[in-house]
Amino acid sequence: MSKPADNPADPFKKALAEATKVMADDPELTVSYTVDPSGVSGDAMRLPQISRRMTRDEVMLARGTADALALYRRYHDANTHARYAPPGDMARELYEAMETARCEAMGARDMPGTAGNIDAKIGHEAQRRGFDQIKDASEAPLANAAGYLIRHLATGRDLPDGAANVMELWRGFIEEQAGGTLAGLEDTLRDQAAFAKFARKMITDLGYGDQLGDDPDEIDEDSEDQAEDGAEDQEEPDSTGQDDQDEDQSEASAESSQEETMDPSQAQVSMDEMADQELGEEAEMPEGEAPLEPPAPQPVSDADPNYTVYDSTNDEEIAAEELAEPVELERLRAYLDQQLEPLKGAVSRLANKLQRRLQAQQNRSWEFDREEGILDAGRLARVVANPTTPLSFKVEKDTEFRDTVVTLLLDNSGSMRGRPISIAAICADVLARTLERCSVKVEILGFTTKAWKGGMAREKWLNEGREQQPGRLNDLRHIIYKGADAPWRRTRDNLGLMMKEGLLKENIDGEALEWAHRRMVHRAEARKILMVISDGAPVDDSTLSVNSANYLEKHLRDVIAMVERRKQVELLAIGIGHDVTRYYERAVTITDVEQLAGAMTEQLAALFDSDPRARARFMGLKRAS
Repeated sequence: MSKPADNPADPFKKALAEATKVMADDPELTVSYTVDPSGVSGDAMRLPQISRRMTRDEVMLARGTADALALYRRYHDANTHARYAPPGDMARELYEAMETARCEAMGARDMPGTAGNIDAKIGHEAQRRGFDQIKDASEAPLANAAGYLIRHLATGRDLPDGAANVMELWRGFIEEQAGGTLAGLEDTLRDQAAFAKFARKMITDLGYGDQLGDDPDEIDEDSEDQAEDGAEDQEEPDSTGQDDQDEDQSEASAESSQEETMDPSQAQVSMDEMADQELGEEAEMPEGEAPLEPPAPQPVSDADPNYTVYDSTNDEEIAAEELAEPVELERLRAYLDQQLEPLKGAVSRLANKLQRRLQAQQNRSWEFDREEGILDAGRLARVVANPTTPLSFKVEKDTEFRDTVVTLLLDNSGSMRGRPISIAAICADVLARTLERCSVKVEILGFTTKAWKGGMAREKWLNEGREQQPGRLNDLRHIIYKGADAPWRRTRDNLGLMMKEGLLKENIDGEALEWAHRRMVHRAEARKILMVISDGAPVDDSTLSVNSANYLEKHLRDVIAMVERRKQVELLAIGIGHDVTRYYERAVTITDVEQLAGAMTEQLAALFDSDPRARARFMGLKRAS
């Protein structure tokens, strides 16, 4: 057998990876090529995939992305960046875009060869996002425009067409509002702290100063002043302190001498009188029953009363549209639609197959021997045999299939980043449209946490003495992408939120499943179906580091057992590369994310193939009992 030919792209990939390490000044950096979104996580950098054909566009995009990420790593200090970073969403986007532009501009000055490569990357991104088609500033992202303008002014280079279009749409406004601040750009480029202050001033000029939060430099000055005041207090004690202490000691001495001269019997009488007086005060309580003990706190989980949460104050149940501006949701949705293009044919075929199977069941039962309706041809033989026999008609009868709601609960954990979350969002979108055509209501929910490795809950736990076995120790974020009663057309853009960088974090499955179940049982539909899509066991580093190793997994098992025992909701699960059959009674595991669309449609179709009327009657009897 002949040895297979080597991939002709491998030498280029190797050379680009080595050059990237040198440019980033980080020999420990690992570089990989993947279809997932490009970026840096720790010491790992992801670059766009390069096929064996090595087209010019692929090569330029990979080189431009590598240069941009390497320059950001070389010239960017995370601590300085975090120190001046504003908390508000729009202010943060402007701040991030300008810092990225600063790093790329620095690279263009010190290493001019990088400028053309990064131009190719910027041009590709602008074209992908349709920036060249935008006609009005209201449709163009201000943060991108500000970043483009910073790079243009710092390097003097013309931008690719799409990027230049966005910059010019906003340029007049930016220069009118922040022209004076822009004049100081040259003096701040090489000093990240000075540039961060420059960026914050720009953000104020552009009208988003209310999102900046406190000035970190003023906080430091206040802290230094307090420290100096504290030191002065220690060095110069209050001159009256000793006098007060002497007076207290003299008073105590006088009292003790008086007690020593008092007759013991008189002392005893005095003590008795004091006791009687205290008892008399207690006896003056109002008449009536004794006060009741305060009620015991309600358990956090119906499935496991022993499951605890250290602090739920910062937990969040939020609609997707509240986590991003409408313009950003539209942009993210456009990106999701682009991901859908290669799968559109296969997914559409599956959706049509599911729709046909569902619609075939909606009106397939008949009532016979009616006096009007459709002529029953099967009974015409009786009329022929006996002409006096009246004609027989039949009427098509609707089933109770329509009285159904389906909830899709999507794992929004960090391990789903990239292709898995794109496929999950696409499938949820297609299923929502398909089921809505069949008059089945669909709800789409997601679950993650607000922070990595603990948020405000962990901070509180650290400040309050690190209680042993504190329970869940992170802040939940439960996201409503589409409510069951909301039409798909109004929530279409919301699914793009899953593409938002930084959204996907930890996964606490048990509480998410209990939340979704609680939402469903309060609905009026006779049949309720809950489908969970996940790629792993529940994981939250903050919680598992201070509780038993199976704390979250045990709770998930308890919640599943409760849902299946109550039988108010039909539960099924799909695991992506993760064996969910060990948790769920009705489950399927897929090894490739590409199989998700088929698995979802087949699982739902199998459920609907069963007799919905019998299930509806059962649910009605259960509620009546």
